[in-house]
Amino acid sequence: MPRISRKLTFNHSAMTAATMGLAIAAFAPQPALAQTAASPAAMPAPSPAQAATYADLASLAERSDMVVRVEIRRQATVEPERSPGLAPGFVRLYIEARTLALVAGNSAVGESLNYLVDVPPDDRGKAPKLKNRELLLFADAVPGRSGSIQLTGKYAQLAYSPALEERLRPILTALVSQDKPPVVTGISDALAVAGTLSGESETQIFLETEDRSPVSITVLRRPGQRPVWGVSWGEIIDSAARPPRPQTLEWYRLACALPAQLPSSANLARDPDARRLAEADYRFVVDQLGPCERAITEPA
Repeated sequence: MPRISRKLTFNHSAMTAATMGLAIAAFAPQPALAQTAASPAAMPAPSPAQAATYADLASLAERSDMVVRVEIRRQATVEPERSPGLAPGFVRLYIEARTLALVAGNSAVGESLNYLVDVPPDDRGKAPKLKNRELLLFADAVPGRSGSIQLTGKYAQLAYSPALEERLRPILTALVSQDKPPVVTGISDALAVAGTLSGESETQIFLETEDRSPVSITVLRRPGQRPVWGVSWGEIIDSAARPPRPQTLEWYRLACALPAQLPSSANLARDPDARRLAEADYRFVVDQLGPCERAITEPA
């Protein structure tokens, strides 16, 4: 990592140039990080960092070039007239931060970073004081601007805690794994075939992926037994395949990408009973996966 002076000199004109030069769309309103007093009768709402689900963290991590832990050293409020796209009731801040750790990313970062963020005012109508706060940032580097980063989402600035990092680490590890599951983009085909015994059947559901690698789901039904299903992440359809464990990247790829219903065009069966069976088996898989819950991100 190149050595950079820790002394921060605030230059208003430089801040203005940086403010106008960065893409504003990514800097959507962020939650105030300062805590507000809760009424005695109500529990305080969880912070975005506390509310973030597995899907939220996976989405933020996958879309970002880097995840950085920083300490805020200086902040300045950008004038509203120099803040295009600023939502009503929010203030735009120019932040200078000290890099504490590059949690994930292939690019080296310097000892200091700067970025823009929109936040709601505190109870006094002022910009919240973030100095000395430790934050976790999901961001991209800004081409041609050394030390400048661009947040990648509405809640791409989260209050740091060891608990948050502990939740995030397995996701980051899975995303850089050589055998990470591909991004699922839809359903290619589905076919249900009845067996020789009453109540016996097998349904194959073939998925579409971003890199065209094969992924398939198998649902088996046997007389007097509960249906079983599994996922094959490759060319070979494994009859012993198992469902993905919840809160894993494999689970996320399916639960957060599969449509609620089997598209009629993907159902290859012509027989009405076989079509209904394929639809029922698909619903069974979706129900077993459970909802893709999100609190601070939107589906891609």
